[in-house]
Parts: sequence; structure tokens; C-alpha cells
Amino acid sequence: MPETAETALKVGNTVGESLVWDDRTQTLYWVDINERRIHALEPDSDRHRSWPTPTIATSISLASDGGCIVGLEKSIARWDGDAGFEVLAEIEPELPDNRLNEGVVGPDGALWVGTMFNNINPDGSAKEIAGATGRLYRVTADGAVTAVSDDRFGITNTFAWTDDGRLITADTLANTLYGYRCDPATGALSDRAVLLADYDRGLPDGSCMDDEGYVWNCRVVGGNCLIRMDDQGKIDRVIELPCSWPTSCCFAGSDLDTLYVTSARFTMTPAHLGAAPWEGDLFRVKPGVRGRPAHRFGQAATSGG
Repeated sequence: MPETAETALKVGNTVGESLVWDDRTQTLYWVDINERRIHALEPDSDRHRSWPTPTIATSISLASDGGCIVGLEKSIARWDGDAGFEVLAEIEPELPDNRLNEGVVGPDGALWVGTMFNNINPDGSAKEIAGATGRLYRVTADGAVTAVSDDRFGITNTFAWTDDGRLITADTLANTLYGYRCDPATGALSDRAVLLADYDRGLPDGSCMDDEGYVWNCRVVGGNCLIRMDDQGKIDRVIELPCSWPTSCCFAGSDLDTLYVTSARFTMTPAHLGAAPWEGDLFRVKPGVRGRPAHRFGQAATSGG
């Protein structure tokens, strides 16, 4: 079945990231990391809003109390629209050159986050990544922060949980998606296995799961596509996208049958953006499958992954 992606919102994000669908309010949320903003779109009415953040905003997830939980440069904060930010936890305060990146609530109700060497200068321009300094952490509703692995990452991306309880995550710089065994009590990760490495369409960025247990992964840095793979890393489908840097994706809508995709224009030249002004916009496609509801911070799932 052919799929054609279309523009959902002309927003021109520098680095749009961390899409999540709030089924209670029928609202999409995401962040623009470099521009320090949270965005919201109500697809039924096309109502678009945005709010500033005190530092770079790296992720946004839903909370069980109806608000959101936001990853900032070095901290995790509760956020409820115009009420502002309430810091819950600090991440790696002893490593000033690192920042947060990916953040997703897992089926355990904890926020899973990853760090990386900060590649953004104070003025928003690009800074070279000095090495693989990122780690994976689990943040619970009481603010406790636990490192779940000793492995180091260049750019942490993707948190997706399989039906048998494994975690799928990615190192963008290594062009690799990994699978881990995940301890259900502590979140500790073990038995890392390579699921997909050196795929020649861009690099792995954010992902989401569909209701058939497949992972949809955005292929950033020139990938121009989404891939659908099974939980062992076998590619099932590829969907072409207008944007060259797709960054994150999630299923949305009352039937969870529309796949939305954020994108980035970070480091792109004026000449490229003049020829492709849609870089950084929000896109959507109907892939013929449905997604799964987002997990909420502080609320463990009753079943499933």
C-alpha cells in the first residue's frame, strides 16, 4: 500500500523533537531543542501554541496528573502550561559538558533519559561532540535518578519497549540500534545486542511502537525516511519523507492511526533551506497500522510494553 507523507504544520523548527500524543486532550506536544520552546498542536482544529523554556528543552512526556514532564539541559521538571516549571531532578551535575537528550516514559511509569556531550553553543550554533560521554538513566516520580547501564553513547536516542520487556535504544553517532534485557524491578540493563547497524539511510533518531509490536525509527542526517522494523532489527517497510532530517515520531488521533513526524534544519545552509523550506516542519502519514497510547510519568502500565 503506497503511503504519502504530507505537511501537518509549517513550523520551521531548528530541532523539533520528542513528539508525544495526549489522548485525554487530543493534543500533540513536542519541543524545539535549540529554540528553547515547547509546541502543542490540536489536529482537529489546527490550533497551534508554543511556550518558552528556561534552557534548551530536550524532551517532553505526559504525567499521570495531567501535566507534562520535561527534559531541560541538565534537569527534569514538571510543567503545566502557563504554571511554569518545577525542577524534580538534576542529571549529571558533576559533568558540565554533558546535556540531556532523549527522554521517554516507560511502561514502569519512570522517565527514561539519555545524556550526551553538549553539541549546542550558548548562541544555538553547533559545537563539535568531543566523545561518547552519554549514559542512560531512569528517573522515578520521587525524583530518584539511577544509571541503568555503564555503557557510553555518542548521542542517546530512542526508548521503546518490546512485548517481552526488552528495551530498544540507539546511539545515533554509532548508527546502531540496540536491544537490552531490562530488569523489571530496577530497570538495570544487561545483555546488549546489536539489532540494526550501519543502515545506509541516515542515522537512527527517535522511535515509537505500533500495536503489532514493530518499531518505527526516524532516520536523521539525510535519511529522508522512516523505517519499520521488528523487535529483532529486521526491516519490514520504508516510508519516504519530504524532510531530510526526520527526528521523532508518534501515532496520534482518536484511532491512533496517523503517524506524525518532527524534523530539524540544524546546520543546514541558507541555499539548502531556500530550495527546501519545509525542513523543520511537522509531517504526517497514514501507514495502515495503529499505535499505542503513551505511558504517563508516575503511572505503571497494567499490561503490554
